[in-house]
Amino acid sequence: MDGFLNIDKPGGMTSYDVIRFIKRTFRPRCKIGHTGTLDPLAEGVLIVCLGAATKLSQRVMDCEKEYVAKMVLGTETDTLDTDGKVVRQRQVSATPEEVRAAVLSFQGELSQVPPAVSALKHKGQPLYRHYRRGTVITPQPRTVFVREIEVMQICLPAVEFRVVCSRGTYVRALCRDIGEKLGCGAVQAALRRTRVGPFSVANSVSLEQLRTDGLTPHLLSVQAVFSLLGET
Repeated sequence: MDGFLNIDKPGGMTSYDVIRFIKRTFRPRCKIGHTGTLDPLAEGVLIVCLGAATKLSQRVMDCEKEYVAKMVLGTETDTLDTDGKVVRQRQVSATPEEVRAAVLSFQGELSQVPPAVSALKHKGQPLYRHYRRGTVITPQPRTVFVREIEVMQICLPAVEFRVVCSRGTYVRALCRDIGEKLGCGAVQAALRRTRVGPFSVANSVSLEQLRTDGLTPHLLSVQAVFSLLGET
């Protein structure tokens, strides 16, 4: 079995939980993987590769991503999201206009420090494992690119925004940096990945629907995906 699945990952599951679900439910006799980790708190598009498609996952990983995020100003946590331990709280004095201007300033090429609790690896182990053992490792800054960013709703201290960004961009870190710019801190409260390259959440399948229909009706061939990516 070869091909790609556009899964709508629910919140509360890790990306590997989705792989585990497919393995246990369908027992496919082929290699299976995904094209980029989505945090447990997050939901939305997760592209799963089966068989020969796993050899082509890098091309999908390199695609730009689109997210809709909600952040809460005035709070900071160790994980940069609301799942973490609160480490600082500050008063929010910024006006909606100042918040909007701060969000929009994060467009273009940015230097971003990834979260210390993430799937990035250090000495062969994910950073979150080092953190759980009591070792905090601060990753080196990396260059990322935000092609589009727009504020969708402001109801202070909550702010909802949409962002289109390059591979390797952490929206949790983006929320942190916006909060720092406003002088009050911020945490990510919700995240939905709405697109990976040409794969939209509108065309994704839920795990329950997958359980009902089976894999085959939702499997995209390697050639079909290459066509979507503009390749042959």
